[in-house]
Amino acid sequence: MYDQGEGKPVLAESVFHTDALARSDRFDFWRECFARTVAPSEITSPRADDFWARQRLVHLEDAWLWPVSLCASRYRRTPRLIRQSDPELLHMSLILPGSGAVHVDHNGHRSVNVPYDIYFLDTSRPYDVSSDGDSPLVGMGVEIPRSRLQLPDAGALSGLLGRRLSGRRGFGALLTQFLVQLSDETGAYELSDAPRLNGVLLDLVAGLVSRELEAEAALPPETRTRNLVLTIRSFILRNFRDPRLTPQTVAAAHHLSTRHLHRLFQPEGVTVAALIRHRRLEQARRELADPALLDLPVQAIAARCGFTASAHFSRAFRGAYGVSPSEYRQAEYQQQAEYQQQAEYRQQAGLSTVRGTGRRGRTSATPAG
Repeated sequence: MYDQGEGKPVLAESVFHTDALARSDRFDFWRECFARTVAPSEITSPRADDFWARQRLVHLEDAWLWPVSLCASRYRRTPRLIRQSDPELLHMSLILPGSGAVHVDHNGHRSVNVPYDIYFLDTSRPYDVSSDGDSPLVGMGVEIPRSRLQLPDAGALSGLLGRRLSGRRGFGALLTQFLVQLSDETGAYELSDAPRLNGVLLDLVAGLVSRELEAEAALPPETRTRNLVLTIRSFILRNFRDPRLTPQTVAAAHHLSTRHLHRLFQPEGVTVAALIRHRRLEQARRELADPALLDLPVQAIAARCGFTASAHFSRAFRGAYGVSPSEYRQAEYQQQAEYQQQAEYRQQAGLSTVRGTGRRGRTSATPAG
């Protein structure tokens, strides 16, 4: 797949939706689609005669994720189906807003999952998953070859399968944030980014699984290091508005020495101080361009974004964007005003054309004989 604007190869992505299918074919097509995406399963639905589903499938390296919304349905993987075909996948589901509750019965665990909950399934073991009544199911599926997940004890997964896990805190929150952003911005990534994104996904899943199993200490050192860096980046993203946020306070919040923190970020090619400054400047730039904040002084925006001195903010902003904050704001508002004027002109021109056509009573461009 290629980006139409620059001709660069982007992440491989395919789309499935039932809208273009005959009503009588939709449910059968979805069963085939699910079998190819995850594994063959017995699927039933109270709306099989009026079924609808929409799915995007994003391929990374050897893992794939699939945002989906569909009507109420039930999925049963039986011992017979496992004997016939087993892709040996670890399936993860993240439930998203707009979904009804999802009931899971797997490996001796039963759970009821609601938005921002996460659960895991093993395609080598029977499962029974269903959504509530007439409520739609909205979420994100992730498929990972079980052999690619680096865990000290593969059998330890048994204690986790089918359980309800939180996607709101810890590694669950990091994983949720990563998946949602990746799904929303697939066009921002090139095909060459797929192995790196795949690695981040595997590390976050391994971190979540190991933390839940209290086996994090047995993870490979490089995976623990990457997980810690991701945790610190998320901490900075949540707290950059606090003017007290510095490399020292970041280190203290994660029980690290400042020296150790700097060593962690050396492979990242950016210092922690630069990361904090960049996040503050980017937020300030967005707020300066926001028409709703026009009456807010520049120094107030600087303070909202964590800068304690307006002179320091002005120097940093000019160094990053080549203009002062005031100049940037003026240029943005002027551009927005010109765009609005052009839009109004086009609208008025369109209305005049319509009215003119009505007065003449003819739309043909053929000259009168």
